Amino acid sequence: MTNAVPQPRPVLQPRPWLGPLMVLGGGIALGFAPIGLRLGLDELGPQAIAFWRYLFAVPMLLVLVLAVDRRLPAKPNIAVFLAALFFTLDMALWHWALTMTSVSNATFIVNLGNVLVGLAAWAFLKERPGLNWAFAAGLAILGAAALSLGGDGSHPGALRGDLFALAAAVFVSFYMLFSKLARRTLGGLEAMFWLSVFESALAFFVVLFSGEDFMPKTPAGFLVPLALAIVVQVAGQGLIISGLGSTDTAVAGILVLAQPVVAAAISWSLFKEPLTTIQAAGAAAILVAVWLAQQKQRTRPLPAP
Repeated sequence: MTNAVPQPRPVLQPRPWLGPLMVLGGGIALGFAPIGLRLGLDELGPQAIAFWRYLFAVPMLLVLVLAVDRRLPAKPNIAVFLAALFFTLDMALWHWALTMTSVSNATFIVNLGNVLVGLAAWAFLKERPGLNWAFAAGLAILGAAALSLGGDGSHPGALRGDLFALAAAVFVSFYMLFSKLARRTLGGLEAMFWLSVFESALAFFVVLFSGEDFMPKTPAGFLVPLALAIVVQVAGQGLIISGLGSTDTAVAGILVLAQPVVAAAISWSLFKEPLTTIQAAGAAAILVAVWLAQQKQRTRPLPAP
């Protein structure tokens, strides 16, 4: 009788499409953020909505960490705090921009930061996205410009709102960069937990600075921030942060641009902000850029273990 040689367990290889798909799904979920903001302005100011969105997400994410990882969240690193700082500043400026200009304008302009993050990743993370990304990024920028400049310009204060959104774009690029760094020592769920904790604390001071009321006019005013916490903060941001662990930062930045396409499509019917022909062409260019970026990531070989 011969002794059977134990066979090694097969090693599960990471699926190269899973990370980009999570980032893309998160970008789609984020498209509901400006819609929720507009719907909640009757009860709360834009900064208070952001504060309650972050705060409501904290216990949800803690439960998810305990259920999935079966342990308390790991100790936060400096990168996750800096990511929260830049995200809070980004959201503060973007929420103000949404009250001054159209949803499509504000969303597309701020998402230029998701394209610019590829250059930051090249400089600081030594990620070389390649010519295919450069073409997709250029196409995305042209699409964003077409949507921003192709509107009717009838919103009062639109130029000021566009400038606020442009400043927010700078902060969102740093947010993506430091989120990638935070994922080196933190899992996706615990990174999102600490992001929401820090964002809640920082947003508290933003609300104080803005002079807005913390409490809504009626209890029903909590419904919009609660919905944003579930759909945008937990699901949307959670998918993006988790997907960033296995997706190039530059590619992820383009995939997140699904967000403004969703926002523009919903605001067309909900807020009577129809897209002109130029704007529709810009949205189509963004979608092509997203497809190109995803193809680039899908064909990239896996790194050696």
